[in-house]
Amino acid sequence: MNTQPQGPPPDVVLVTKPQCHLCEDARAVVERVTASLGLRWRERSVTDAPELLERFAEELPVLMIDGIQRDFWRIDEERLRRLLRP
Repeated sequence: MNTQPQGPPPDVVLVTKPQCHLCEDARAVVERVTASLGLRWRERSVTDAPELLERFAEELPVLMIDGIQRDFWRIDEERLRRLLRP
């Protein structure tokens, strides 16, 4: 049996804004997928990080994995699952 050493878990960040129905939907998808894979994630609001608002104003919510933008507006559950599987 050949087992490869695992690296650090992926850094999953959902960038959101208040009162955003797409953000609520994205939050539910990220929570469901990460929980099923035993991973952690965090949320960053553009109200706390103005530089994120400037960068992503027209794309919120935005899903970042290890610092790379992977999705925006609607988070595809199956795609997220594929991206996070070891």
